[in-house]
Formats: sequence, structure tokens, C-alpha cells
Amino acid sequence: MKVSLISIPVRDQEKAAKFYTEKLGFLIKKDAPLGGGNRWLTLVSPEWQDGPELLLEPAPMHFEPSMVFQDALMEAGIPYTQFDVDNVDSEYERLKSLNVEFSVKPTEMGTVKFAVFNDTCGNNIQIVEQL
Repeated sequence: MKVSLISIPVRDQEKAAKFYTEKLGFLIKKDAPLGGGNRWLTLVSPEWQDGPELLLEPAPMHFEPSMVFQDALMEAGIPYTQFDVDNVDSEYERLKSLNVEFSVKPTEMGTVKFAVFNDTCGNNIQIVEQL
């Protein structure tokens, strides 16, 4: 068994696609219309194009419990997911220069350094560097 797809709820797929590609650097792998203005929209890391796909899931717009959960995580400041990076400090500076808003600046905790930013689509995302 292996992980091939992970979904993240987004409130606007087009806005999410722009943020995740233009600011975070992901590549669009699949983009197929599903009807009703929804798309099967997946992204991959440029460093691992055959790796797991990230599905930009429009669930919060169509499934109230998804929106409630997403809102609760945001309000509590809990990241929805995390992405590994080689260097949190340099990624933090790069993203800040692109006007990405961080709620947690680079912070060391045990064997990791992390930072948390708002993806503008309803989620806190954590970036992590293994020390």
C-alpha cells in the first residue's frame, strides 16, 4: 500500500491553483472538469513529479461539515497539513517576498524547524525542516 493522493479543502479552486503554483511552486498534474464549475485538480512537487498528488478539493463549498472543520482548524491556528522543505528560513524569506502571510515565524522545536502560513483558501499550512 502507498499514498498516491492527498486532498486539501479549498474554497476557490482557481485561486488555490494560482497560489499553490505561482507562490509555492507546485505543478499542475491533472485538471479535468467535473461539472458544476468543479474540477479534478491535482498538483505535484517539481522535485517529485511521480510522487503523491495534492488534490485541491472544493468540498467546503458543497459539504457543510468540511467547511466547519476547516473553519475550526483556522480559528485554532492548527495547520491542515505540512510540506517538507530543505531550509525553513530561506523558504520563509522567499514566501514573505511573495506576500505570503505567516502566523508562525521559523521556530525550532526538538529536531525540527517549522513555520506556518495562510494559503488564502481557508487553511494554515506548516513547512518543516528536519534538523
